Amino acid sequence: MSGALIALIVVVVIVLIVVFWYISTRNGIIDFRNRVDESWSGIDVQLKRRHDLVPNLVGTVKGYATHESAVFEKVTQARADAMSTPDTNVAGTAKAEGQLDRALADLRAVAEAYPDLKATENFQQLSRNLSELEDEIQASRRIYNSNVQSYNTKIQQFPASIVANQGGFKDREFYEIEDAAQRETPSVSF
Repeated sequence: MSGALIALIVVVVIVLIVVFWYISTRNGIIDFRNRVDESWSGIDVQLKRRHDLVPNLVGTVKGYATHESAVFEKVTQARADAMSTPDTNVAGTAKAEGQLDRALADLRAVAEAYPDLKATENFQQLSRNLSELEDEIQASRRIYNSNVQSYNTKIQQFPASIVANQGGFKDREFYEIEDAAQRETPSVSF
């Protein structure tokens, strides 16, 4: 074999290695991005379930505490705001859900004043459902934030960052709670 042929084979092998690396890296970034999107849809499902539960909870409390209309309006408005936040707006969703959390805390405070309400089977079931949903939302948020961390790390590390920049891959936002009081697990023991 001549030296020129060997040099050509070496160049072809190097080019093939670079091409395979590029394809593998891009596919890996896409995989991480899809995990982030899938985990966000998990949060979205849990939030929608909570939004569906809120009117039942408000209706049950409203039957006992008819003079608490300001609290009911606040919960209803917070729910509407949370439902109208675009699914792709992570920070906006976190803020709207925080407002709904605060409104639900006020609703729970109203319910505390009515022992008969707390004793009803319907209210107890709604309370259990809300508590379970809060746990599922927390779990979904942890999964989402873990996937965001992995994705952001992948696209920021060299040399994958070259592929990410060329492919237009951008950092994703974490689902963070803005209000420190919200970081505590809400009490749903009516």
